[in-house]
Parts: sequence; C-alpha cells; structure tokens
Amino acid sequence: MIAEFTERYRRAVNDPDLRPRLLAFQRSWRESRDAQVALLEQRTERSFDELRRDFAEVKDATLDRIDDYIAEFRANAEAAGATVVELTTAEEAVEYIAGVCKARGIDLVVKSKSMVSEEIELNDELAERGITAIETDLGEWLLQLAEQRPSHLVMPAIHQKRQYVAEILGEELGREFDPDDIPAMVASAREGLRRHYLAAGTGLTGANALVAETGSIMVVTNEGNMRLATSLPDVHFVTAGIEKLIPTWADAERQLQLLPRSATAQTLSTYTTCITGAQPGKEMHIILLDNGRREMRLDDTIGAALRCIRCGACANVCPPYQVVGGHTFGHIYTGAIGLVNTAFHHDVEAAAGPQGLCVSCGACETVCPVAIPLPRQILQIRRRTTESGHAPRWERWLLRAWSAPQLFRAAMKLGAVASTLARAVGLVRRDHIRLPLPRRLNWRSIPAIPSQTGSDLIDNRQPQPTLESTPASGTTVDLFAQCLANRLMPDTVDASARLIEAGGANVNVPPNQHCCGLPAFDAGDWETARRMARAAIDALSRADHRIVTPATSCVISMRDHWPQLFRDEPQTLSRANAVADRVHDLAAWLDGPGRLPDGCLEQEESGSWTAHRFCQSSNRGEPGARIDLLVERLTGETSLPLEEAEVCCGFGGLTSIAAPEVGEGIIERKLECIMASGCETLLTNNPGCALHLRAGAVARGASHNTQHYADFLASRLPDDPPS
Repeated sequence: MIAEFTERYRRAVNDPDLRPRLLAFQRSWRESRDAQVALLEQRTERSFDELRRDFAEVKDATLDRIDDYIAEFRANAEAAGATVVELTTAEEAVEYIAGVCKARGIDLVVKSKSMVSEEIELNDELAERGITAIETDLGEWLLQLAEQRPSHLVMPAIHQKRQYVAEILGEELGREFDPDDIPAMVASAREGLRRHYLAAGTGLTGANALVAETGSIMVVTNEGNMRLATSLPDVHFVTAGIEKLIPTWADAERQLQLLPRSATAQTLSTYTTCITGAQPGKEMHIILLDNGRREMRLDDTIGAALRCIRCGACANVCPPYQVVGGHTFGHIYTGAIGLVNTAFHHDVEAAAGPQGLCVSCGACETVCPVAIPLPRQILQIRRRTTESGHAPRWERWLLRAWSAPQLFRAAMKLGAVASTLARAVGLVRRDHIRLPLPRRLNWRSIPAIPSQTGSDLIDNRQPQPTLESTPASGTTVDLFAQCLANRLMPDTVDASARLIEAGGANVNVPPNQHCCGLPAFDAGDWETARRMARAAIDALSRADHRIVTPATSCVISMRDHWPQLFRDEPQTLSRANAVADRVHDLAAWLDGPGRLPDGCLEQEESGSWTAHRFCQSSNRGEPGARIDLLVERLTGETSLPLEEAEVCCGFGGLTSIAAPEVGEGIIERKLECIMASGCETLLTNNPGCALHLRAGAVARGASHNTQHYADFLASRLPDDPPS
C-alpha cells in the first residue's frame, strides 16, 4: 500500500541525506545531458527543439489513429506467434496475468522494470493470489526487499544511500557488505537473483515502444536482466500502455535519438532489445492497457501527456523533486508527468497532495524530449483537484480574502501600522521584522510593510526628467503596479515609473487595479481567478495606452492564463486579449518601445552584482528575461557569473506557505550559488523572487543586498540629464 501523502512528505523532509544526494545527481545529469544534446545537434545539424517536435508529431499522429495502429500491431504480432490483448482497467490486466499463471501452474514470476506493472500494483495483487513476483532490475529488487516503491521512472532507487543498500543486501543474502565496495554488492546481487531466473515459469517486461509495422517490442535498458527474463522462462508477458505504439522502425530510431540522452545522459543505453513474436515452443502475451489513457487523449490540454517516453527528465530538473524525491513528488508515477497522469490512471485524490509541491517554474518542459506542455497540464490537474474539494481550506479562504481589494488593503494597512511599531522598538533589521518563528518557517524573515504604496510615491513626486527621445516619447503608459509590489515594494513601482519617464513617456497608474488573478489561478481556484482577472481587465481597459509592469509573472498570467479562464466567455475573452496585447514586461519595454540608450546610466565605482533570472520567463525564452544583459547595456558594468541563474528561487506562490520545507530547500540551493558568486548585490526581475530571496538572505545573515533590477537602474539615473 502507498502511504498517505502527508506521511510521505514528512518522511522526505526529515531525511537529512535526501537533498544533497538528489542535488548532486541533478547537477551531474544536467551537465552530461546538455553535452549529449549538443553532440546530437552537431551530428544531425538540427536543434533539440526540431528533433523533439518531429517525434512529438509522430506520437500525436499515432494517437489520433490509435485503433488503426492497434489493429496493425495485433495482426503482425500474432502472425509472429504472440498473443495480444487490449484491456481497459488495471483489474483486468491483473486478472489476465494471474489467470494465465494459474492455468500453467506458475507461481514464480521474474520481472524486468515495467512502470505499467507498478501502475496496476501487480506484485501485491499477484501475492494475494499466491503468485510471487521477483524484481530483477537491481534498483527495483533492492526496493522490493526494502518494501518501497520506485522514486524515479528510470533510476528507481536513486534516493537510497549505499550504506542502506549494504544493510538490505546483508539481510537478504546473509552476509556483511562493505558499503564502499559497490562492485562486490552488485556481484552478490547477481548471484542472489540467478536462482529465481532458473526457477521462474514466466518473465515479465515493459516496452519502451511497440512497433506496429512488424508487431515488435523495443526495450531499452542498462542491465542484462531483461534478456534473461524473456529468454529463460516459458511464458513472457509484456505490459504496456497503448500510447507506446509507434508506426515504424524509422520512428523507433527517432525515439532512440532522444530517450537515452534524456533519461541517463547516454548516447545509447547498454542494451536495446527488440523482440518479434514468441520463441519456438514458448508463449508471448502482450497486454495493451488503457486505464484512463483514452480519456486523457480526449482532453485538449492533457492529451499531449501520452507522448511521454518515460525518460524521467522532468524530475531531473525539478527543484521540488530535489528536495523531497519521487515518493513525495508523485504517487506511482513521479516527477512532473506523475502530477498529470496520476489523476487518470488512479484518481484525483491520489494526485491531489503532490500538486501543492510544484512551483510552476517550467523547467520540466524545456528538457522534455517530446515537448509535453507539462506546466500548463499541471495547472489543469490542480484545478480538478481544487474543484473536487481537495484544496486545503486555509488556501481557499486566503485566496478569497486576497481577491477582495478592500479587505486586502485593510490588512496591509494594519500590517504597516504593526511594522511601524516594530521599527520603534528595534525589531526591524534590513527592512525585515525579527520575530521568533516556528522551525518550519525560521529559514525566512518577515518583510516590514511600508506605510506608503508605490502609487502613493508616484503621485507625490514630480515626473522624472527625460534622458533621451525614444519611440515612446510623448505617449502615456499605464503602469500595472502588481499587488505584492505596490504594497510591499513601493520603491520598485516608483523606480519602474521613473525609468519609463526617462524614456520620454508619461506614466499613469490606473485606479482600482489590484491583482491579475495569478495566485488563485496557480492554486487551481479558477472561480476566484476569474473574479480577480475581470477586475484587472476593467481597470486596464479605460484607455488604449501601452501597459508596463515590473512583474514578469503578471505578463505571463495575462497572456497565457486569461485565455484559459475565459475560453467559454467570448466577450470577456475579447477584452482580456485586448489588454494582454498591450502589456509589456518592464525589461522588454526598456529594450523595445521605451528603449534607453546604451551606457546612459551612471556607473558605480564599486559594488559587484549578479542576476537571478525569473525561472518562468527564462524557461519560456521571454523577451527581457536576460536582465543581466539589460543592466550591462545601460550601465556598462559587468555582471558576476551566477551558477544556476535560471533555477527557481523556491517562492512558487502558495507553495512556500503550504510546503515551507520545499521553499527552504530550494532557496538554500539558490543562496549557496549567490554567495559563491561573491556579489554585493543580487538583482532579480519579479517581485515574488525579490521578496522571497531577500527574506531568506536576511534570515540566514547573508551580506549581499537583494534588489529588483528597476531599483538598481533607477538609482543610477543622472540628477541632471542632458537637455
């Protein structure tokens, strides 16, 4: 049985060894994978995006005619001596396998790695029927001995340390092992498994691809156990989802270009085994399982998840996965793909818990070898879990309070009064309140709330003098201040206005603006998100001005989320699109319509800086994401290099509240990179990032200053610009 999500989460965050092991793995994999992809691009003279798009088209076209390809595969496989059965549910698959075993008098099954067998919980189900299943993949066998589930699609035991492996093997084989003598442990495991191969009546494998034109299966592994499991026993079962079908061997070659490089950062896996039909005198049963897959295909957004080739790359770049591992960041299927398909293969409740761990950074989509839009799909599943009543009650109440501007502003005013009192009694340091917090929260500090908003500051000063004429000179720009920035970072809002004015445009702050709806949308509460988005659309539709905001996340929300929210409301959708078409990220504005000239801002004689780039905009290739290049262009100063500059900081909206240990683990990784850079100032381009990184740095006692790049640039505007 799979433990409840809260139990799995607690176990993961209390494991002191898990984070460093997974971090070392992720960094090593990324370096090797990127090198392999570069070599592939060089050899094929095509980009990774082109290659994955081609294979994605193959998968989509196959799924569009899935019944035709099932029929073709069945005809060719059966002509070669195999038996092919198409089954609808996990229960049917279990009953079929158990029935064949009972009819043949088989009570021992040796298994090579098969995620579908995990999906249908085959081992436990067979055990209840008196049939023993033995895993022969080394990692899977170790987990079976430890009574655990795989924590990764490709490397199932990646969460285990060698000391624990030595202990488990010692108990099973009756001898002691040196944890540092890995070859000895592997050799002993090989000996321990051999007796099962010789005694088993059937072997079971998965399939990485089912080739319709010949009725063949293709299996990609790094261990030779699969070949023993298929050649020694008299009966061979293949368990595969119907989405594993591809038309031709040419398509299989395309898959082999992408799969090993994405899974284990290899040019080619050690073994690529292709089997067509049963061996003479033996049986081969190929089980094509639906188990929710056809339902997935009917969903416009979710259907692309069926392209998945089970490489695990989405987990290998996922910051929350690095903190809690696959047992928590998933159900049976782990990583970002697990957040999507669990709702269909199992149920919405099984998918609900891990949803709150995703920080929506978008890294998973950048490495997916079949271009699955995982971030968008996860948000759709999160919506389903919320609408089915699985969202935390505190989250629903918080979002409803957030969506009420008057209540939000009243709460902020009370916070400002409390912050003023805290300053008076000496509890504020570096604009953060020093209060004892519970252990789960003490890795960050509480920002003191200023007494004025950003719009107040703009209203109470004279316009910034123009530096130089730009294409935007003489026009009026509406500034979308953003809810967090306007109240918690008013200087950033004012700095944004000053930079726009320096390019010759007039700045107007539309009244009654509040929030674009992003927090509620990300949380899956689309009803609240619609209410907030409508209010933002009303506030920004009163003029036909260009709209600029210092919050990159809001630009993404308006352009991507609003069309989803209002797809069934044509009139509102038209108004939403009209607003979104006029929205600019501040950095893109300063490099575009309001372009300030190169070197126009004053240099500082001292003060090194580096830049954390907002993960969503970086992973999407958004204009203006490279704020380091913008700052270098305007100031003539050079940024210090920052390792993992585009890896998420861990804010993730409500994730850092619902799962603070995840926020802590990710920000620790980020702060280590920042401090290693030796910078005096860290720049970033989204208010949420700035608040999160500043709160973590202050709590940790880091010496660097954290700023939104708008503050940094505005501080260098000349006092007396040229006339």
